[in-house]
Amino acid sequence: MTSPTTSRQDGRNSSSQDAAARRGPAGPGRFMGGQGQEKSLDFKGSSKRVLNLLRPERTTVGAVLTLGVLSVGCAVVGPKVLGHATDLIFAGVVGRGLRADLTRDQVIEGLRHQGKGGIADMLAGVDFTPGQGMDFNAIGTVLLWVLAIYLASACFGVVQGRLAARAINNTVFRLRESVEAKIARLPLSYFDKQPRGEVLSRVTNDIDNIGQSMQQTMGQVVNSLLSIVGVLAMMFWISPLLALVALVSVPLSVIVAAKVGKKAQPQFIAQWRTTGTLNAHIEEMYTGHTLVKVFGRQKEAAEIFQQENEALYASSFKAQFISGIIQPSMMLIGNLNYVAVAVVGGLRVASGALTIGDVQAFIQYSRQFSQPLTQVASMANLVQSGVASAERVFELLDAPEQTPEPAMPERPAELRGRVSFEDVSFRYDPEKPLIEGLSLKVEPGHTVAIVGPTGAGKTTMVNLLMRFYEVSGGRITLDGVDIAAMSREELRSGIGMVLQDTWLFGGTIAENIAYGSTGATREQVIEAAKAAHVDRFVRTLPDGYDTVIDDEGTGVSAGEKQLITIARAFLAQPSILVLDEATSSVDTRTEVLIQRAMARLRSGRTSFVIAHRLSTIRDADVILVMENGSIVEQGSHTELIAAEGAYARLYQAQFAQAVAEVD
Repeated sequence: MTSPTTSRQDGRNSSSQDAAARRGPAGPGRFMGGQGQEKSLDFKGSSKRVLNLLRPERTTVGAVLTLGVLSVGCAVVGPKVLGHATDLIFAGVVGRGLRADLTRDQVIEGLRHQGKGGIADMLAGVDFTPGQGMDFNAIGTVLLWVLAIYLASACFGVVQGRLAARAINNTVFRLRESVEAKIARLPLSYFDKQPRGEVLSRVTNDIDNIGQSMQQTMGQVVNSLLSIVGVLAMMFWISPLLALVALVSVPLSVIVAAKVGKKAQPQFIAQWRTTGTLNAHIEEMYTGHTLVKVFGRQKEAAEIFQQENEALYASSFKAQFISGIIQPSMMLIGNLNYVAVAVVGGLRVASGALTIGDVQAFIQYSRQFSQPLTQVASMANLVQSGVASAERVFELLDAPEQTPEPAMPERPAELRGRVSFEDVSFRYDPEKPLIEGLSLKVEPGHTVAIVGPTGAGKTTMVNLLMRFYEVSGGRITLDGVDIAAMSREELRSGIGMVLQDTWLFGGTIAENIAYGSTGATREQVIEAAKAAHVDRFVRTLPDGYDTVIDDEGTGVSAGEKQLITIARAFLAQPSILVLDEATSSVDTRTEVLIQRAMARLRSGRTSFVIAHRLSTIRDADVILVMENGSIVEQGSHTELIAAEGAYARLYQAQFAQAVAEVD
């Protein structure tokens, strides 16, 4: 079992340059954070990809559409039926004031003889009976039908909303799974070039925004579009002329929505980009808050936060304000359309071409027609925001992955720990070679210490062995098998790693130690803790091994955190052990004890020890001195001291007095 590797890599000049370029030029107080380059949004392509995410839910989506048709159909029929009730009421009012001995035709003809042709035309479209008032039974029946229709519409809408919520939540669930799986397949170089807060923002904020945008728009967009079609059909059925009047507003609405949406989209891109940048800065300041205070950089940190926060405020305000113009604009167009329909409808009633009930229904339809148009337009900001977040997530999903696993992975017949570097070359930047023609053979059970200045390639060697990076040339073999032909899981399962940068997770101390071996018993955990000298300080804690610590290791010192990670490696019982400055945070006495314990741990195992404190590697079988990616010296401690070369100079200049004090 291996522990997560540190993001610090020797010789990674190119990564530093990439990070500097990403952060932008330095300015007053700008020691952390920064903004990246804004990329254009492929709105159409990203929208299609978002819709494709719903493909596994096509059955549920089909049911949502069907229920939407039923719900909207009932809602559309309602005004027409209600208009019939209005006609019955008006017919009753007219008939009650007329003589019962006259017929309907006689009343209309008499009005024409009296020169009241306009009234006669209007009444010609009314089905009244002279002398008979309102038929309350008929009116009641119609109103009950209207109630039943609207109740059915509401029921269909509720079920539709539930199914839509299920489909969307399942889709977002799968999207999170895809992102999690993608992160596991991304090479270490991707995380070296991305601020941690930026990646977290894509995984959390952006995916949440996609889900919320889909939740708020999917059902409404479907119902709004269906309402437009259904209402338009009913409007043409009642009066083609009034329908044409109402349609005048459609192209105007589309033009307004398109123009405003085009101006709002870049602001939504900037909004979510600056959100990621602000999160990256906050994450950096939170994890490094102690150093920020130690060096008195609170003011600079606050200034950068203020800059990023103001940038986010500005982009968010512009995005929301510009997109917010759509709804009042659409309401204005709808009101003008309402006035036009009312005027033309009144003239049609006066001419007898339409009944009052038909005009009433048509006015309701005109409202229903403009309302979904307004809803669709007002949801444009949600759609644009969701698509902007979707593109950020898709950028992560489309990032180049690490080389695929071999189709038929090989494995050593027996894992003994013989490691061979054969003419290995590697470079982080294609233009800047780091390691060239490195060859090395390590026999099983030997301890190899690697020393040298920062940037010499020490950690890079280990990362190549772990396949965190792939070699540019040559090959590395484990017990005669090219590690490139092995699966990464198989390779890393036999390697234990203890880093200078400790990594713990939120949980008990026992659980953190047990992370080194699946299914470890409590007795095995305690045995490993004793071997790593963890037991002595754990016993002083109130809850002992059940003491809960967070991912920052709050409650234990830096040295104690490192001891816990060493105990984790003890428990794993690996065939190959990698120690990268594993005792840098412990005191001298504890270091001596750990060195003795590690001597037992290394017994019979191949070990790679990266060290700056040369006193810790005097007993190594082979010491490699690296400079600029090459091995300039190798041999035992005694041989290298006698050679009076680079190792001897390092040892005498930096550690001779410290070793004397320890001895």
